Amino acid sequence: MKTFATLLAAALLSLAAPSADAKGCLKGAVVGGVAGHYAAHHGVLGAAAGCLYGRHRANEQERQQERQQSQQSQHQAPAGQDKM
Repeated sequence: MKTFATLLAAALLSLAAPSADAKGCLKGAVVGGVAGHYAAHHGVLGAAAGCLYGRHRANEQERQQERQQSQQSQHQAPAGQDKM
């Protein structure tokens, strides 16, 4: 129960803090903390691993979106010209 209270307090404090561009970390930490708590009573370790994985996934998705946007901009015809 201490672990859950610690995770809850950390999540609330991080939400109250100014945005630090931690996409994916909070969601991953919550999921990892719960999974770690129920799997082996290692909620803090699970939260840390979940945060790292969530941040990694968020970075991958951001890179993929940037690639798609750059590909779309390369395939567009220059202004004033039509595609054939």
